[in-house]
Amino acid sequence: MENIEHPRKREDAYKLLEIFEETTGSPAKMWGTSIIGFGSYHYVYPTGHEGDAPYVGFSPRKAKISLYLMLSEDDREQLLSKLGKHTTGKACVYINKLDDIDLEVLKQLIQRSVAYLQELYPNG
Repeated sequence: MENIEHPRKREDAYKLLEIFEETTGSPAKMWGTSIIGFGSYHYVYPTGHEGDAPYVGFSPRKAKISLYLMLSEDDREQLLSKLGKHTTGKACVYINKLDDIDLEVLKQLIQRSVAYLQELYPNG
């Protein structure tokens, strides 16, 4: 994370590292070159495609910080409405900085994501 140019974004990345590790109870692991993931599960799609992925993660990208969270539709709507300033993609939540969001809601999002994926993929 030392290669993150903007000091504020680097500070936010270290805080996210702490929050994700505390909330998941899992150590950080690099997934590829830019995603910091926590925990992992093995998935198999009906098409036969399979692989491994982190339960949750984040990436302090140049433009925004990407949060990788997978939630049920109910949890997604309910919790994201309380999160604060963000935009969303299919399985990503994008934020500019931690000061824009409620960190307690972020912790709930992390917990619910892990629980949801453990329910979907009970064998890890």
